[in-house]
Amino acid sequence: MNRILWVVQSLLALVFLAAGAMKFAVPMQDMAGRVHLSAGFLHFIASAEVLGAIGLILPRLLNIQRWLTPLAAALLAVIMIGAAYVSAAYGPAVSASFPAITGLLCAFVAWGRWRVAP
Repeated sequence: MNRILWVVQSLLALVFLAAGAMKFAVPMQDMAGRVHLSAGFLHFIASAEVLGAIGLILPRLLNIQRWLTPLAAALLAVIMIGAAYVSAAYGPAVSASFPAITGLLCAFVAWGRWRVAP
């Protein structure tokens, strides 16, 4: 189970790192216009995604404050609930599937690191 969690954590960290970096790289006028959110809020989400990606890997890898990994996963799951809602509200309903699946994977990591393989 530990190996499965590490694989899922690593993939999620890559996804969130890429998503956060993309939100910083794309001009905010383009992003804010598509989803009707403020630029400041999108920068906040991008920062949370990058910090969450770091929180998924480093605490366990360095064996320091290991409780931060399930916390990061749980908070990223909350972000993905919001992302699924926004995706469904401003686009076709099928566009909410990727954030929903990502959120479920984050919840799986949070549960696994708190209960199964702490």
